[in-house]
Amino acid sequence: MGKLKRTIYVGSMAAAIVVMAVVLWMDKYYLPLSFMMIGLAMLPFFIRFERKTMKAEEILLIAMLGAIAAVSRVPFAPLPSVQPTSFVIMMSALVFGPEVGFLVGSIAAVVSNMFLGQGPWTPWQMFCWGMIGFTAGLLRNTRFMKSLWGKNIFGFSWGFLFGWIMNLWFLIGMYDHLNWKVFVSAYVASFYFDLAHALSNVFFITIFSAIWIKILLRVKTKYGLLPSNDK
Repeated sequence: MGKLKRTIYVGSMAAAIVVMAVVLWMDKYYLPLSFMMIGLAMLPFFIRFERKTMKAEEILLIAMLGAIAAVSRVPFAPLPSVQPTSFVIMMSALVFGPEVGFLVGSIAAVVSNMFLGQGPWTPWQMFCWGMIGFTAGLLRNTRFMKSLWGKNIFGFSWGFLFGWIMNLWFLIGMYDHLNWKVFVSAYVASFYFDLAHALSNVFFITIFSAIWIKILLRVKTKYGLLPSNDK
């Protein structure tokens, strides 16, 4: 089993174990269990990153991309769900691979919330943005992601997936009152914000993806940084 497959397998098994714990003890420990579920799902990615031998320049590049993704979110704060953070994460993953995409997404969530406010939503944002980067990196060599329409479909879809996953932390906090009406109402209420996120992803991808990929590929080639190995 390749390293990437082992990472996915371990993460899936850990998440499954915690989901079982949530089912059994949600009524008493819903918030700690939700944090544990997200933490365990992310842990294999960080462990794999820690075991890699990396140059200082590569670590600096990941930190820089995470900072750019985070800071780009701040000026757009008055516009709910409209931000280029997801775009920056996608571009990083398309050039440098799924691991870098996941790390850039996780860093972006933590750093941007230093300006916009930390809270119980932060681990969920780390997971969501991390998975945007991870899945973009996995698909980067496919014909689908090499086309502009494919990138746009991916970005549009994740605009909604991001919001749907983020709704879960809110619903978990309402466990005692959760029913189908509350569940549906939460997702209907988030539709505008999810749509805004999806459309902003399409906008940034359409206008800026070509130049971003060109710049990042030039950096990767010139300095020989972060050769991806997904096997």
